[in-house]
Amino acid sequence: MMASVAWAQGAQGGGAGAGASLLSLVPFVLIFIVFYFLLILPQQKRQKKLKAMLEALKKGDKVVTSGGIWGTVTNLGKETVTLQISDNTKIKVQRESISRLRADEEE
Repeated sequence: MMASVAWAQGAQGGGAGAGASLLSLVPFVLIFIVFYFLLILPQQKRQKKLKAMLEALKKGDKVVTSGGIWGTVTNLGKETVTLQISDNTKIKVQRESISRLRADEEE
């Protein structure tokens, strides 16, 4: 008699187990969606904006490098940018190291 009761309970639990396992994945899916909208999507937007800024660089732009060097663009190459950082000082940096354009009022 006990074996038949246990068998009946096992048969019902098997059908509910598949639904419960799908239900247990819902929190992970929700966490991924939250991470996508809070972390991944804004980072992709920033990267697109930075790429567009780097492609639009021109002579005379005032920029700041990722190392904190302030300079004015004097020459543009395919991979490099020449910056004038002082009256007689020019340096060549990789285009990707430029982090932002400086506003005219910044000094």
